[in-house]
Amino acid sequence: MSSREGTALQADADYRADYTGDSLDREERSALRRVPNLTTELDDITEVEYRQLRLENVILVGVWTSGTVEDAEVSLRELAALAETAGSVVRGGVLQRRAKPDNATYLGSGKAKELAQLVAETGADTVIVDTELSPNQRRNLEDVAKVKVIDRTTLILDIFAQHAKSREGKAQVELAQLEYLLPRLRGWGESMSRQAGGRVGSGDGIGARGPGETQIELDRRRIHQRMAKLKRDIAAMEPARRTQRSNRRRNALPSVVVVGYTNAGKSSLMNRLTDAGVLVENALFATLDPTVRRSATEDGRVYTISDTVGFVRSLPTQLVEAFRSTLEEAAEADLLLHVVDASHPDPVGQVDAVHAVLADVEGAEDVHELIILSKSDLADPVDVAALRSRYPGSVVVSAKTGEGIELLRSRIAELLPRPSVKVDVTVPFDRGDLISRAHTEGEILSEEYSEDGTVISALVDPELAADLRSAGD
Repeated sequence: MSSREGTALQADADYRADYTGDSLDREERSALRRVPNLTTELDDITEVEYRQLRLENVILVGVWTSGTVEDAEVSLRELAALAETAGSVVRGGVLQRRAKPDNATYLGSGKAKELAQLVAETGADTVIVDTELSPNQRRNLEDVAKVKVIDRTTLILDIFAQHAKSREGKAQVELAQLEYLLPRLRGWGESMSRQAGGRVGSGDGIGARGPGETQIELDRRRIHQRMAKLKRDIAAMEPARRTQRSNRRRNALPSVVVVGYTNAGKSSLMNRLTDAGVLVENALFATLDPTVRRSATEDGRVYTISDTVGFVRSLPTQLVEAFRSTLEEAAEADLLLHVVDASHPDPVGQVDAVHAVLADVEGAEDVHELIILSKSDLADPVDVAALRSRYPGSVVVSAKTGEGIELLRSRIAELLPRPSVKVDVTVPFDRGDLISRAHTEGEILSEEYSEDGTVISALVDPELAADLRSAGD
């Protein structure tokens, strides 16, 4: 990455007249504050032409209303990572100090003009705003900046659309995109806004007019129809997922679900624990479709471990709704492995963001949570110690070096539910299937062989206990 730091832009009279803040320092809000080193341009000249042909050049914009400037910069740098994941070149980022975003242009009229100058200077063709814009704010900012303006929600939805692979994942993402798009449709020119009925569209004029239907109304109707179909398709896919979950419950297999912030190391941890072969990439939302694998404790108890979609600050509510069937895996789990990137500048904020999403999933708050501090090989030991103090019982691991993996395995074994019914029974030799289930689903205390069959003493679940006793009678 090259380092480019510009001078702060000067305030103009239009903005000062427009601004109605109270105690904010005048100097602090007199200009758009450039965020240093926020660019993803390459120094390698061999790749420049390729990137310029394919990728959009973007300027990132944020409004800092509360907290520290460091918190605001962390959020904007995360937006830069999202933009790069979507396939853009970040040309720079700016922050503005305001009591609240402007209702008309988000930045205020004067600052919007300064942003337009910055766009022209850098050759950017897109502005990405670090929040969700209202349709009016987006339209007004586009009119001033003269380039495309999108918000954080649109960006995240675009990334999900790129990375969804399964039929269910694609349907969920498309539904979320349409739900977000519907109230934001806007007409372009007369063809989108004028009504025409009969032959008036051909220029027949008076006498040929009818009630007609605007193009934007046609688009809304098509979107509603498409959304209805997607909802039916997703509902039709739910029984298969529900059947898989019921099969695991019927087989008394405990369930472990991996949750965490995007790019926190969930896929790497899954691969370490199960050899799952999940895609590992240093990018946000690299994997969206859940993966379920079997694993076993040291004493032979089998359990399933599955991952979920990565979370992020301000995860669009449309995505939470669309992926609800996937997130329900967390509510049905016996144990949640909450993976936290210990090397991140704001790991506590990541934990809070994950908890905020899980709060919308009914039943997830009742599942036992084990916090895993990942990427310990990259993290500052002082920061790791502070996190361990903040989250007692957490486990420090590194999927790259293997540090803490064995300790994590033993902690999982401790926290998984154990079979509660003790049986002492002689099982006939022709019922080897029950012995196999006892080894897989229960905990064998002793096992011997007699003339009548296999004599076992074991801890099993009530259903298997009934089957064993019935076979031994």
